[in-house]
Parts: sequence; structure tokens; C-alpha cells
Amino acid sequence: MFSRKRSDFVSAPPARGPRDSFSETIIRVVDDIGPAVISVRRTSRARDLYDGAGSGVIISPDGYALTNNHVVRGAGRVEGVLHDGSVAPAEIVGTDPDTDLALLRLSGRGHHTAELGDSDALRVGELSIAIGNPLGLQATVTVGVISALRRTLRGESGRLIEDVIQTDAALNPGNSGGALVDARGAVVGINTAIIGGAQGICFAVPSNTAKSIIPDLMRDGRVTRGWFGIAGQSQELSRALVRRLGLGVEGGVLVVAVSPGGPAEAAGLRVGDVVLKLEGFATPTVDAVHKLLTRERIGKRVALEVLRDGALVKLDLAVTARPEKTVA
Repeated sequence: MFSRKRSDFVSAPPARGPRDSFSETIIRVVDDIGPAVISVRRTSRARDLYDGAGSGVIISPDGYALTNNHVVRGAGRVEGVLHDGSVAPAEIVGTDPDTDLALLRLSGRGHHTAELGDSDALRVGELSIAIGNPLGLQATVTVGVISALRRTLRGESGRLIEDVIQTDAALNPGNSGGALVDARGAVVGINTAIIGGAQGICFAVPSNTAKSIIPDLMRDGRVTRGWFGIAGQSQELSRALVRRLGLGVEGGVLVVAVSPGGPAEAAGLRVGDVVLKLEGFATPTVDAVHKLLTRERIGKRVALEVLRDGALVKLDLAVTARPEKTVA
């Protein structure tokens, strides 16, 4: 008789061949961007105890980082947990509830950074990679596709966030403020929301939206927008009235309240008026008015077309900066 070694009966594992291109793309992106994604944790103002956490993306070597406004709202103290596990104290540079974005400044220099890409160049169906810290699980990666573009999402202030990206890359609580990255390794969105009870319906604020407000957050700590000075609601118009007056629009914003001392009162707007156009642009909804009241219009006079008692009236309104804590 003769004996055999165990190795005689166990076949050697097959040699590992090259990875597929899909996996190589994901690995490359995670290697490049992963170190720039942080965990953001906060304490409440009332007690110095951690009571919330999310994610963030470092965008400059000197520590500027983007996250969601709702991640740091009401925070007493904010910290960033870096990719290597070290903790960096952070200050809140600025917040914008209208886009659910916030800008932080981490202590230290020489941070690993991510590049903000061009979200306008995205196409439905292309690869999307979400990196964040869902449920406290740091540096979690999920993969999907861009499911839809130019969605709208209601912000905390009541305004609509425009051009929101929809993806099916899985997001969970704690992913908020993390990076949505394309196959080239550019951050194209800041993950912000999921729909409860749904599967694969997740949203990110576009990188181009972030790029447009970062200068304001750095300079003023907030985003300055124009103010109309009314409370309003969408109002459809009868077809007969539209034809009779040749309005060219089928609805407008019904004025239900006018702020005392505001631009609308100064322009002569009254409760019951229906605002049809601003500077020639149709205003079928309150959100359409908000979209037109950009920073560039502050201090300028704009033309309004208003329906009043069945007649078309033209008014001149001087746009002012929106007071803090004011929505309309």
C-alpha cells in the first residue's frame, strides 16, 4: 500500500485572469474618489452628544467639502471622519436650504479631493457610482445607472430644486451628502434623498447646481435670491378669457397675500391679481416665479403682466434681495 497526501486530491484554483472592464472602471473610480468622501457627524446645540450623521465630499485641498443642508441643520458641532479614520473638526461655511446643500471647511491641509464634473453632460443610462456612509458603514460603494434627468424635488424651504438627477444606485440613510460619480471619476451629483417604500428611486443634486452656489456660500454664507413679496398659488384661466385677451398663456400665479413694504406692494400688486408674465417669461406656477428671481435681477426693475378684474395690466416691479427666513 502507499499513502497519498491531501493535496493529491485537491485541485489547484484556476489562475486569476484579468478583470472585466466594468469592474476595472468601478475599482479605478473608487480608488480615485473614495479617499475624498467623508463621514459627517454632528452634535445638537442643546447637548454635546452625537445625534446625526451623513456623508460629504472634499472638493479642495484646504478642506472645503460639500454635504446636504439637512445633514448639518441645527448642528452645534460638526466633524468629518476621513478615509483613514482620522477626525477633522469642521466649520459650517454656508448653507442653502433651497438646494439642500451646505459647504463645510475641515481643519488641516493637503486633503484628498474630488473633482466636480459637468452634470449637464449626463445621459440617461450611463453608469453611476454612489460612495458614502449609509447606516454608519463608511466608504460603502453602490453602482447603478442614471435613471432620469431634470427631475424636480421640493427643498426644505418649499422651493423646487431644479434638474435633479435620478439614479438606481442604492442609497440609504447616511448616504446624504455623499458623491454620485460618473465612469470618468467626476462627481456629478451630491446624493440627497430616497423615496420611502420605493426601490431604486434615489436622487442627487446636480454638480452644476453646487458649482453655481459655492461662491455665494464662501462669500456670504448663504445664497442671495430675488424677492417678489407675495404669497401665491397656481391659477388656471378659462379658455374664453385667454382667447378674448389674446394672453398666450393658460394660467398664472394668483396673489393671495402681499407682504407689507415689499416689492409687490410698491409695484401696486393686489390680492386677487393673477401674475401672467415676468420680463416676458410665463409664470404659470409659484415655482416659475422663483426660478426667474435670480441674484442677477436684484436691484433691477422688471416688467409684470397681470390679469386684474378681467383686464390685462402692466406693472413695474423693483426686485430686492429676499429677506432671510422668507420663502415667497
